[in-house]
Amino acid sequence: MIDFRIGFGVDVHRLSEGIPLFVGGIEIPSDIGAVGHSDADVLLHAICDALLGAVNLRDIGYHFSDKDPKYKNIDSKILLKEVYYLISEKGYRVNNLDSTVILEAPKLNPYILSMQEVIADLLKVEKDAVSIKATTHEKVDSFGEGRAIKAYATCLLVRKQ
Repeated sequence: MIDFRIGFGVDVHRLSEGIPLFVGGIEIPSDIGAVGHSDADVLLHAICDALLGAVNLRDIGYHFSDKDPKYKNIDSKILLKEVYYLISEKGYRVNNLDSTVILEAPKLNPYILSMQEVIADLLKVEKDAVSIKATTHEKVDSFGEGRAIKAYATCLLVRKQ
């Protein structure tokens, strides 16, 4: 029986004007937003993939297809809650996660504590178990030019006692 598992997730969304920007379960004030079938929360999607991968349950697209109209514009917090249930059913809980969001603008640092609170609540962990870092791409490629947003997430799951 495996006592712990590590997962890794990544997500990318194109940015466009006139739509809301959701990152880490909160709306970020911005003139641009991420384009996607759901609310396009790149950080929550990367976390979902990390959690699912850790317990070998494929990826977010497998469970929540962008071809299924019931997921159109869905709040990604709902998806993360479902993923939490799936990993719990496999006998695991989140020990901690580490993540990085790449976005040229707007700056995310003022919102990181709020994101940590939302994610910690969804995953039933202490806020200190949720690491979120924000960086730019130094004006290089589609991310640096402000045309896209990317997030990486790594998690450590431990077997429930």
